[in-house]
Amino acid sequence: MDPQWDDMKVFLAVAREASLSGAGRILKMDPATVGRRVARFETALETLLFVKSPQGYALSAAGDRLLVHAEEAEQAMRAAKEALSGPSDTLAGQIRIGAPDGSANYLLPQVCARISVDNPDLDIQIVSLPRVINLSRREADMAITVSAPTAAHLKVEKICDYKLHLAASRHFLKEFPPITNVEDLKKHRMVGYIPDMIFDRELDYLNEFGLERVALASNSVSVQLKLVTQGTALCVAHDFTLPFHRSLRKVLADQISLTRSFYLVRHHGDQRSERLNRFAEALNKGLRDEVTRLEGLT
Repeated sequence: MDPQWDDMKVFLAVAREASLSGAGRILKMDPATVGRRVARFETALETLLFVKSPQGYALSAAGDRLLVHAEEAEQAMRAAKEALSGPSDTLAGQIRIGAPDGSANYLLPQVCARISVDNPDLDIQIVSLPRVINLSRREADMAITVSAPTAAHLKVEKICDYKLHLAASRHFLKEFPPITNVEDLKKHRMVGYIPDMIFDRELDYLNEFGLERVALASNSVSVQLKLVTQGTALCVAHDFTLPFHRSLRKVLADQISLTRSFYLVRHHGDQRSERLNRFAEALNKGLRDEVTRLEGLT
């Protein structure tokens, strides 16, 4: 039997969710039906696609090989649907972006709001997670990252650089001993990421200054900044966040300045989608412009 697209959709959902219940939620089927569909597909192909374990459904070697072709078929179906709908001056449908919470909280709302106004039939979803978004499981159509992944099936495009500096509140700078060099930082409380929840080495800022203790920690950038506004500690802050926290001031700006980069990550096959290409272009330009605008305010 030749695999049908409906069979492929069921296969993809189980492969990405690693469970019948998770796949059922996506497909709007009950888990028993999903299980029967998988078993029927395996019988038709005369191949075991999944290995069941207490952790769920893992791809077999054959299933792993089929996954590549199933994703290519999915991308081709999307491109065909777009081609049939004809060219349009505006974008439509749904596009989901995954992003770390710094960019999701302080950049994407402005950028996506402007794109939405220009494309009234487009639904934009922002997924803010303190980890790397899994594009293989289609958690999002594209993702913003702070380091460039190397997987061959991904298209990686640098968006822009951004700056970070030490920051403290005006109250802190008035009430606590002065900070004249990096060594002075060891005398003060620091805010940062929860050490064992740092999901990308590019986020391990305090380690660059030889600071091991994090007195106040969160896996959220916005929570870290709110902790600093309480006036008892310092943190490393993105320059583009400072206009949103007017009580914060840069500290040791002439001695400490970090540069990081944002990357846009997509599936290679999605380059065949004019809609996603146009959205990615608008997103890239919007983010570059917004970082420049906000950093200029500091």
